[in-house]
Amino acid sequence: MAPSATDASVCVRALTKRFPVRRGWGATFRRPFEKRWITSVDGVSFDVGRGEFFGLLGPNGAGKTTLLKMLATFITPDAGEALVEGVDVAAEPERARALVVPVIASERSLYWRLTARENLELFARLWRVPAGDIAARVDDVLGVVDLRDTASKLVGQFSSGMMQRLLIARALLADPRVLLLDEPTRSLDPISARSFRRFLREELAERRQCAVIIATHSAEEAFDLCHRVAVLDGGRLLALGVASELAQELAGNRYVAWTTQPGHPLFATHAVAGDEGDFESAPVALRELEGWHPVALEIRGGAEGAAALLAQLVTHGIPVAALERVPVSLAALIDRVVRRSREGA
Repeated sequence: MAPSATDASVCVRALTKRFPVRRGWGATFRRPFEKRWITSVDGVSFDVGRGEFFGLLGPNGAGKTTLLKMLATFITPDAGEALVEGVDVAAEPERARALVVPVIASERSLYWRLTARENLELFARLWRVPAGDIAARVDDVLGVVDLRDTASKLVGQFSSGMMQRLLIARALLADPRVLLLDEPTRSLDPISARSFRRFLREELAERRQCAVIIATHSAEEAFDLCHRVAVLDGGRLLALGVASELAQELAGNRYVAWTTQPGHPLFATHAVAGDEGDFESAPVALRELEGWHPVALEIRGGAEGAAALLAQLVTHGIPVAALERVPVSLAALIDRVVRRSREGA
């Protein structure tokens, strides 16, 4: 459920940002007074509540990072407004910066030749944490991200996951009301990414009640981590809703069944030709087990339709090791949203 205006930590209304298009010398001489623009963010509106994890989902060039930069006061909107705890980020950037902290997943964001503790002490001074409080504040955030035991280690020796946690610790020094995360798990392996996402939601949103806005191109990450998700493409807001409901609404009808009888008539009524090679996510044990084969299926009715088919297969004694929905790629999801918006226009 969307937060009310009074409960919202972040309010974005018709936010727009354009950038001039760079032109070559030939175009400059032919049309010296003509200026071309590209719209990176096109009239986007949404609210984010306190303690809410809000996802900006879209491909590269969708406008996600530009949105975060406007909220962080790095760039100024051309139109519309963005409020953080009631503070207009364009009109009062200094006040806004005290409330919102961006977390940029970059190796250049930390000093590699300093230890984790030295990095945090330096940034605590830059954020004007009272000198008498720095040691306790640094120790506290190190504990939050489970890095106390490695606090004396040089950051250059940290793994990607440890660096990500240290970046979160640095952000928490400022005691922010709003955190902005740009592709926070892009350098992590799947297991580390899953653990890091769980930490983010439990610590930041649930325990500290921060409003967290995450930009990602991973549909799995957005729908797994966020309470609500906004789907962006070409700078425009295409869809906005509760993550679980939006995921169900946009999910495809493609399933894969693993069976020893792929030619059975019950499969034939749902079979989709030529897609068996797309199921690399299947368990290794199934892919390597002799005699078991994947069958690509188109099943209407979502989980209920799949359950009905499975019941029929069991009744007829057809061995089925797994029947799973095929994950929808971001490209397919965006295409589905675009088609739906055009049909409703």
